Amino acid sequence: MLTCFIRYQIDPTKRAQFEQYARNWGQAIPRNGADLIGYYAPHEGSSTLAYGVYNIPSLADYEAYRARLAADPLGRENYEFAQTEKFILREDRTFLKLASAPHGSPA
Repeated sequence: MLTCFIRYQIDPTKRAQFEQYARNWGQAIPRNGADLIGYYAPHEGSSTLAYGVYNIPSLADYEAYRARLAADPLGRENYEFAQTEKFILREDRTFLKLASAPHGSPA
């Protein structure tokens, strides 16, 4: 299992647009095959950093998921929304694997 961490630099004056974008992904991502952990918008501290986090079984599954997401009506609409509103200034993806499992094992 891989976890995709998406780090966004957003326009702090367009936080509401980012939050709408996140809610849209909250619908589209799970129905297209990824296990969405969540989208996180600035609350306190940095006003420009936001994150999206989801699990996917493998990079091959990721490629198939991205194709389904690009064909999904809400997915296409959300991509266009981000392009039109320009609230995302930068977007970086990192794929990590869990290295600390199992958690909470007795000593």
